[in-house]
Amino acid sequence: MKRPDFCILKFSLLLLLLSPVVPKAVLAQDSSSLYLQTSDVNNLMVKLRADEGSLNRFYFMRNSPEYIARFQLLYNNYLQELDKLNFESMNTGSRVDYLLTKRDLENKLRLLGIASQESNQIKKWLPFADKIYALEIPRRRGHTVNGQQVATELNAIGKSLQAATTALQKEASLDRNLAYRLQNTIKDLQEGLKSVYTFYYDYDPGFTWWVPSPYKRVDSLLTAYATLAEKKGNVLGKNQKPDASGIVGSPIGKEELIRQLQYEMIPYTPEELIDIANKEFAWCDKEMLKASQEMGFGNDWHKALEKVKNTYVPAGEQPEAMLKLYNESVDFIKKKDLITIPPLAEETWRMEMMTPERQLVNPFFTGGEVFSISYPTSSMSQEDKLMSMRGNNPHFSRATVHHELIAGHHLQGFMNNRYKVYRNFDTPFWTEGWSLYWEMLLWDQGFPQSPEDKVGMLFWRMHRCARIIFSLNYHLGKWTPQQCIDFLVDRVGHERANAAGEVRRSFEGRYSPLYQVAYMMGGLQFDALKKELVDSGKMTYKQYHDAVMHQNNLPVEMVRAILTDQDLPEDYKTSWRFYAK
Repeated sequence: MKRPDFCILKFSLLLLLLSPVVPKAVLAQDSSSLYLQTSDVNNLMVKLRADEGSLNRFYFMRNSPEYIARFQLLYNNYLQELDKLNFESMNTGSRVDYLLTKRDLENKLRLLGIASQESNQIKKWLPFADKIYALEIPRRRGHTVNGQQVATELNAIGKSLQAATTALQKEASLDRNLAYRLQNTIKDLQEGLKSVYTFYYDYDPGFTWWVPSPYKRVDSLLTAYATLAEKKGNVLGKNQKPDASGIVGSPIGKEELIRQLQYEMIPYTPEELIDIANKEFAWCDKEMLKASQEMGFGNDWHKALEKVKNTYVPAGEQPEAMLKLYNESVDFIKKKDLITIPPLAEETWRMEMMTPERQLVNPFFTGGEVFSISYPTSSMSQEDKLMSMRGNNPHFSRATVHHELIAGHHLQGFMNNRYKVYRNFDTPFWTEGWSLYWEMLLWDQGFPQSPEDKVGMLFWRMHRCARIIFSLNYHLGKWTPQQCIDFLVDRVGHERANAAGEVRRSFEGRYSPLYQVAYMMGGLQFDALKKELVDSGKMTYKQYHDAVMHQNNLPVEMVRAILTDQDLPEDYKTSWRFYAK
């Protein structure tokens, strides 16, 4: 009689032979190996993050010369520490951590250099800054102060502030970057003074007697001065052409776009990315016409889109409608066995209603652990109410509930807090690209149930293509903000107010000029890697998706390097041409 354990062994071997071939790097991720949660660079990366936190809390005025000099010293010291590690002995995951940590340290030093240059350029607008620094620095150690002397200093600072305000008022405009630096330096100084005031007030009798009145006056002047700096940065300069949109931005040019693309490990020119976006747009156009024809509108897809927008649910019923979509998407993902969903991740996401003020900036719902629902409130105008309801109809939302929750942003954050927590390089090509990839994948897997669902999902996919086209053309100096708004209205079908808000956020905001590019390009990167590993039979969908979620946030090219166990050189340069259509 055969031994039971021998039978089990034979059966296990048979299963192994019949299973997809999984790259050895991925097998290592699923083992009990120490490298599941660490790397040769882990200790240095954890210490760096902790040191940054300690110094940021201590030197909290982040535009001060003191802050800039201290962090330049910190990052140069860490580059030296990194250089002492034995790169050649590292596995692929450790090499990725080494390369990206070095990249980020060098970039942070570059940004500090820019901060130093801009700070020198705005010195003339801050003749009182050194006096405030001189008050705040000894406060950290609790040195005794002379209340009358502090009041005298504050009176002098107030007079200097008034003179600076008068001088700035005479300026027609300021360079936007310098205006932003000035505004934030003023806010830093305001916080510095506040820390002095709250430390001594009511604890030091002399300070409490002399200081309140001059402090409140200076604080009020600083608030007004920061507002003035912001205003001057939002005025068109002499060499800027007026635009009907009223949007003031700062196109960064081709050279800077390429530098930022190289940093994000995207080895394409802006023009090549626009070409890719147009190819993806052409696919969307074909699919949109098919859906429009199914709905009985022929080639007039704008009419089909208009019908879909008007399928909104009544006020008060949106949360329940979103929960229904969430349940449908998670059930679909589970049925297809596409990814591991930890029960705790399902249990702990929650809803909130978005405020009317926030809806002015972001008219669509957002996600993560908190699912923030955008829908009308009683204080909104009739027009704004309808715009909100139309833009958040169930068919539009069908494409984005899983983007915001599972397996998108909520699951990303959940897993980032549990796997390789030391490694988070915070790239939107991973963050937004992964969530967009799930929109693409669920389309391919048959998630849209009707032509109306397809129109809704295609609207968002077209939107992501359009983001690449309008944002890069703007930063290349080829399009105006008004042209960008018109493009979103005409080619995607946006409500005009929503289109204007989208463009304003893109060009007047302070996030990366590549953020709009990151959705579609990151999604296409994950899709290309899926084709390489899943379509080839090397991994199942679940193995691939779980492996990605175990790596934390890093450029997708580096995810690929880990999952395919590449032998990365120390002078590695981005090279993955992921788009093959």
